[in-house]
This record gives sequence, structure tokens and C-alpha cells, in this order.
Amino acid sequence: MNIIRHLITLLVVASALGAVSGPAAAQEVLDPWYTVEGDEVTVDFYFYWSPTCPHCQEAKPFIEDLPSRYPWLEFHSYDVTDMSDVEIDFVIDLQREIDQEITGVPAFLFCEQLYSGYDEAETTGAFLETQLTSCYEELTAGLEPELAEEPISVPIFGEVDPENVSLPFFTVTLAALDAFNPCAFFVLLFLLSLLVHARSRSRMAVIGGIFVLFSGVIYFLFMAAWLNVFLWLGPLRIITAVAGAVAVTLAAVNIKDYFAVGVGPSLSIPDSAKPGLFKRMRGLTAASSFGAVAIGAATLAVVANSYELLCTTGFPLAFTRVLTLSDLPTGTYYSYLLLYNLVYVLPLLAIVGVFVWRLGSRKLGEWEGRILKLLSGTMMAGLGLVLLFNPDLLSNVLTSILLLAGAITITLITALVDRRRPAGASRES
Repeated sequence: MNIIRHLITLLVVASALGAVSGPAAAQEVLDPWYTVEGDEVTVDFYFYWSPTCPHCQEAKPFIEDLPSRYPWLEFHSYDVTDMSDVEIDFVIDLQREIDQEITGVPAFLFCEQLYSGYDEAETTGAFLETQLTSCYEELTAGLEPELAEEPISVPIFGEVDPENVSLPFFTVTLAALDAFNPCAFFVLLFLLSLLVHARSRSRMAVIGGIFVLFSGVIYFLFMAAWLNVFLWLGPLRIITAVAGAVAVTLAAVNIKDYFAVGVGPSLSIPDSAKPGLFKRMRGLTAASSFGAVAIGAATLAVVANSYELLCTTGFPLAFTRVLTLSDLPTGTYYSYLLLYNLVYVLPLLAIVGVFVWRLGSRKLGEWEGRILKLLSGTMMAGLGLVLLFNPDLLSNVLTSILLLAGAITITLITALVDRRRPAGASRES
């Protein structure tokens, strides 16, 4: 848990520094946000952009036209790839003053508020214009500016406000749900159950640890592949819609697996593959040398994960798409993947730890597997629908909370109703 806490801290810092920050060179005014001279009010507007940022290029025509329409606006435009030390120090001070951090460009600072990202003039542009005029009107009325705490969604998951969810929080939340992978649980629990008979804690720890390690590495590589595909495709809306549609489709299959086990397509380890997996597991229990054990455990992890990836493809697909729509340095993208995968393997490590400690035997029952399928399918469906119809909602912390709470509630209610059915009417086989 300490590793994850440190990684989250580093990600926040990396996002703030790498995604670039910075307003104008220090000005000789008492207040960097606005100036009041008699009855005249001037509002300072800081615009941060990058030549390689597509959202920045979309924003520039609208943003650069604002001063011509509002004479009271003091406009400051900065290419974040070409800023002086003074400008960087100044923007750091501004961020510290408002207790917010720039995590991507384009970024807009004015009236003690920070907004990041840009969609189009009719949405983001209109919102920024409304906030600016509201601030100006309140200042001219002799009031301190009190802007809306919760702005409308700007880019896809590009805003970072006190009311909005940060990318590290979104990463941990989604990875935690993805971690309850029934396919991975099935393989690991069966493997450790076989090892219990050897009564060797060290052997169980080595084999279980290697299996979990390679499971995490394979999942990381799988997500890295999706990341690079989405980075190559760019911020096309059709790609986001496709990612959402795929997530909804996979979610439907997972939900179907709860209500109709063994009927139609399934995102589970196929029965035809299980004999081969079981054979490899039994071979591991008989291996004598450490080298043979390590190679066997790694091979089993590779083979098992080739099937396990089908169980939760929707989550990494949706996550990497949201990730690539945030304008971050390459290293930060992979840091988020690392954080995701660290959280992903925590339940597997916990299972290994419990087995090693108690030398107990436990298998994943059909009912438990179906519950996990229903939970992940419901959450995946909600996430996919948001990506499909309104991905900007993901910038709001309430969206993540409601998706998770909704999935848990639906799963609990469904399971309770199903459990209370008469024995003859139960769906459980």
C-alpha cells in the first residue's frame, strides 16, 4: 500500500510538471487575477497551450478572440514548451494560492480558478465565457468573484478541479474493480489448493508469487498495447465511441454469464482449455528444482492469462482510452499503467498470503464466480455507456462514485432476489 501511495504522489507531481504549467511573467500588480482602478476593472486571463496539443489548436481561435469582444480582459498566452524560469515560478505560486494543479493543456486560469481542456466553442468556450463575464460583473458590483464550484465538462477527463476526480483516483477505482477477475481467481485458487497438499509454505509462496508477478506483467503489456494504439489514433471521437461500444458488448456477455451459465458466448476460461491448465498445475507440484518451479509457474501464468484477458478486456480498453485523451508526457502514461497493475494484482497477492499463512484449501465456487461476473459486467456497462454517449461526464467525481455504487447496488439486489427463489426456481446449477 505504501508503494501505491508513493506512486500516486509521484503521478500527481509528474502530471503537474510534465503536463506543463505556467502563466505570464510576474506582473507588477498587487493581484495577479484582476486589477481595480477606480471604476475600471481588468480581469487577467492566462492561457497555456502546446504546439503539439490538438485540443489547444482547437481552442486558440476562440480564446484569442476574447480580448476583442471584452476590452476589460487582460489576455496572457503562453506556449508551455517555451517558458522562462520566472514564468514557471509564477504559475507554481498561482497554483499554490488556489490549491489546484495544472495536469494538462490547454489550461485556463482566471479569477482564482483553474480549468483544463477544451472540447468546442459551443460547450467549453461558452462555459469559459460565462465564467469570465460572471467574474467581471461581480467585481464591478464590488464583490469578490464567486464562480461555480463545479464547471461543465470540458475535454474528455481533462479537468482537475476540487469537485472533479483526479486521474490517479480514477485509476485506482477502476483497477480495484478490475482486480476481482473471476478467471484469475479460478486459476490461482485451484493452483494453491493443489500446493496445500505439499505442506510447504516456501514452495507455495514462490509459485504463487511468480504466478502473480507474471500475471501483472502480461496485463501491463496488454494495456500498453492498447495505450499505443489509442495514442496513434489520436483524440477521434469515433474511437472513444467504439471503445464504449466494445465495453458495453463485453459487459452484456458478463451479465449474461450470471443469468445463463453455459449458454451462448462467454468470457470465461473455456472447458477445452482447463485440462491443459490442470496438467501444468500438477506438473508444478511435482517439480523438484527451483528453476523448474520458476519456469513452470511463469509458463502457467502466460498460458492462463491468455484466457484471462478475455474476462475483463472492457476495463483496460476503456481506461487506456480515457488515459490517452489526457495530454500527458509519455512516461506519465506508463506510470498510470503501472499504478493500475499494482492495484490489479493486490487481491491475487492477498490470496497467496492467506494460503501461505493458513495452508488452507479454497476454490472459487460457481455462485461466487457469477457474482463477480455480474458486478464487473454492470460496472463495465455503465462505463461503456458513458464513453459512448457522454465521455465528458468522467471528469466529475460523482460519475465514478455513482457508477461504482450503482454496480454494487444492482449486484446485491439481484443476488439477494436470486438467493431467495425457491430451490426449484433458482438459476444456480
